[in-house]
Amino acid sequence: MVSVDPEPRGAADRALDPESAAWVRELTASGPVHDEAVLRVHALLVRVARAEVRRRRGQLAIAGPELDDLAQQAADDAVVSVVAKVGRFRGESRFTTWACKFAIFEVSNKVGRHFWQRPAVAMDAEDWDRLPDRFGLDPARAAEWGEVVAALRRAVAEELTDHQRRIFAAIVLNGVALDALVAELDSSRNAIYKTLFDARRTLRATLVAHGYLDKDATRQA
Repeated sequence: MVSVDPEPRGAADRALDPESAAWVRELTASGPVHDEAVLRVHALLVRVARAEVRRRRGQLAIAGPELDDLAQQAADDAVVSVVAKVGRFRGESRFTTWACKFAIFEVSNKVGRHFWQRPAVAMDAEDWDRLPDRFGLDPARAAEWGEVVAALRRAVAEELTDHQRRIFAAIVLNGVALDALVAELDSSRNAIYKTLFDARRTLRATLVAHGYLDKDATRQA
């Protein structure tokens, strides 16, 4: 249960829309009021997670009950994060919008883990199509793209830190909204941008070192 001082919470309530303020009060309450609010936010996040899983099912080699189980796990984890961080909700959006970002993040995170743990699973072409321009790949060398993807995957697994790998996979491969990462990691846009910039620089340098990119193309990327 999140413990919040009633005086600061009262001040925060005045800055929130009525529905968001009610969510915050109930989730920071105790007893049946808190429990009922948790059940309601869980039901909301299950719906969001299921919709997001269906949207991303092309990235996975699973379907049916297993796919629904992934959505359920994502919603469960998202609820834990929402309850733990509700005291940090600043009212910059509606509470439900803020809470749904956690479900979207958890789905993306689990899809990313599923992909890296099962390298034989092919991602949709459009997911990899996001990458060439970001690494300066000459369109004339499209025939080499399969080799570059394999090299890039190795570089992501071997050259990036765990944090860089998580950010790269979430944003570049899985299309996680930046705000969802900021909320989940309790970070800032600038910090996320810096991590992604450093990851891309490391990956470009690795591709150059192995002959997949030219140095001049790297300077222009």
